[in-house]
Amino acid sequence: MNTTSEQTAAEMPDVSELLCFSIYSAGHAFNQLYRPMLDEIGLTYPQYLVMVALWSRDGRTVKELGELLFLDSSTLTPLLKRMEAGGLITRTRNLQDERQVLLHLTAEGTALKQRAASVTGCIGDAIGIDADTALKIRTAIDALRDSIHKRRR
Repeated sequence: MNTTSEQTAAEMPDVSELLCFSIYSAGHAFNQLYRPMLDEIGLTYPQYLVMVALWSRDGRTVKELGELLFLDSSTLTPLLKRMEAGGLITRTRNLQDERQVLLHLTAEGTALKQRAASVTGCIGDAIGIDADTALKIRTAIDALRDSIHKRRR
């Protein structure tokens, strides 16, 4: 092994020192925190995100939803098919532009909003930070994500 390779290996940080690991492990912790609450209402975390997006604005296109949630169609389409089979949403072609698929909440999907209303509050209580701190963290993480996306283009 040459000196450069030995130096690089010796300088490798511990996993706990990696920013990417901190963000990844925090995401994993959030998923574990959400799981019991979402199990009670019959949703996975990605399905919950879809529902939150549609509760805020029904009638989004699949493309809009993918951009909002940072999911590609190969991930989103099977997820949406399961949600449609579960009676939460409908997927229909846009009559003005058949390339677009419109997503609409069913009555069951709309009613689920009431059952899910407490989830966000419970999460806020569980993580123990105030709204101002949460906003600062979210703003910093969003800026980091956006910076990464800009560099990849």
